[in-house]
Amino acid sequence: MGVTFVSGTGTEIGKTVVTAALAAVAVAAGRSVAVLKAAQTGVAPGEPGDVAEVARLAGSVTGVELARYPEPLAPGTAARRCGLAPVRPGEVAEAAEKLAAAHDLVLVEGAGGLLVRYDADGGTLADAAALVGAPVIVVAAAGLGTLNVTELTTEALRSRGIECPGVVVGSWPGEPDLAARCNVADLPEVAAVPLLGAVPSGSGGLVPSEFRAAASGWLAPRLGGGWDARDFAARWAPPG
Repeated sequence: MGVTFVSGTGTEIGKTVVTAALAAVAVAAGRSVAVLKAAQTGVAPGEPGDVAEVARLAGSVTGVELARYPEPLAPGTAARRCGLAPVRPGEVAEAAEKLAAAHDLVLVEGAGGLLVRYDADGGTLADAAALVGAPVIVVAAAGLGTLNVTELTTEALRSRGIECPGVVVGSWPGEPDLAARCNVADLPEVAAVPLLGAVPSGSGGLVPSEFRAAASGWLAPRLGGGWDARDFAARWAPPG
């Protein structure tokens, strides 16, 4: 697809780093890439946001931010509290389609989870993806508690007729506990979509050249990389 949405099961689980990895792999393959952030919250004017971080890690991408609100809240709440106009799903869809006309790949990064509200009418990232007819990649946490929210997220996508290619673990720990190891098998089962990658914890701290060199090893072939789900499961999933 020319446009792909990247959503998470919550906040601080690695959406931006996964978006950067997707962008880095596409750029390395010679594709032109744009990254669209519908609403950036919790960042002051002039400070670098998620788009800047993706560009720093991935390299040559076109970055667009539709709105910025200073408080780290849901976009709709943050917009209301600071008196600025909200971003509506139609605006996100229009911006994505405009970028798609000039780029091979457009990555639209959400804020928080899939159904976080962007405006007073209850508009969400899912609504924007439905308007575009674009798939949504779900970024999930590795450990205890991730199964429920991941299943709820993919179920919400299915109920809206939105394609979900799969789940990417946003921060895979260097020493995963039993819950994380069990989730290697359980995540794709409960989500009813494949596991399409696992980004090692701390990858956002790599220097850009190292990040770009490693990114393809974190993502499955469907996302342009060489990560193998069977090899990953054989290494980490516990017996039984």
